[in-house]
Amino acid sequence: MSLHIVNPGILSLLQDAGRFGQHGLGLTTGGPMDPLAFKWANRLVQNPSNSTVIEVTVGGVKAQAKRDLAVAVTGAKTKVTINGIEKNQWQTLLLKQGETIELGYATEGCRIYLAVAGGFDIEEQFCSTSTVLREGIGGVDGKGLTANEVLPVGERDVSEVDFQRVVDVPEYESIVTLRVIPGYQEHAFSRHQQRMFFYHEYEVSDLADRMGYRLKGPAVECELNGILSEGICLGAIQVPADGQPIILMNDRQTIGGYPKLGSVLSLDLAKLAQLTSGGRVRFEPITIDHAHNLLHLAQHKFEHSVTESVNP
Repeated sequence: MSLHIVNPGILSLLQDAGRFGQHGLGLTTGGPMDPLAFKWANRLVQNPSNSTVIEVTVGGVKAQAKRDLAVAVTGAKTKVTINGIEKNQWQTLLLKQGETIELGYATEGCRIYLAVAGGFDIEEQFCSTSTVLREGIGGVDGKGLTANEVLPVGERDVSEVDFQRVVDVPEYESIVTLRVIPGYQEHAFSRHQQRMFFYHEYEVSDLADRMGYRLKGPAVECELNGILSEGICLGAIQVPADGQPIILMNDRQTIGGYPKLGSVLSLDLAKLAQLTSGGRVRFEPITIDHAHNLLHLAQHKFEHSVTESVNP
């Protein structure tokens, strides 16, 4: 069983849930930029939650099934067709042997997820299949997918798959609010600088990718010129010398020496990851206890989300 990549689009990467516990080796986490869309893609084809999917940035993918496959497309809004017939996102689809699925270019959001029942059968590197281009590991030879690549799929009969659709589909907006847990270096920023940061809107610059999102807006001044390099968490808000915040994402470096205002709640990073250049960002401070509660509530909501049966 396999899927033949006819056209890989702008940037398509194989991703599982991420590469954890390897920071001591200097390896970053990787994984899906929009974890909720990733989890839904796997759930719709009844895969284990850590199964490997294709993360498509912007779109333009074309692929052909070598055997009958059950597939699902989630994430950014885009046109999905099978043999030229338009299909719905956020539901299980039947892709018969020889048929071609095409993903158009995203009109809302920019990260699209394509899952197949059985998952892509890719060998793990350092306990994960996630592709990190900067490190050259994961996926197929540590690179993005290329034309005429054939991806093996785990054995799974489509008759075993329950075809479903998501009832409450996420929306992707061009203006988002990111909740921030202040960090231990917040006192290096005056109260005035902190208020300015939280009361102003920032714009996503052209320098935004899987490593980090550089923002444009009022410069934030810090009393520290620099710090000793230290470990960096997902969502850390670094403030370099020019005062323009950088939010670190999945493929971030593992250490850095810029002072940090705090960290964006992991739930909200998906909103940021779905923004392109020109998107607008606001910030809201929350406590770590509030953050923990939000994470538990989000997990409960996903586990109890309602789906409806559909015909293949």
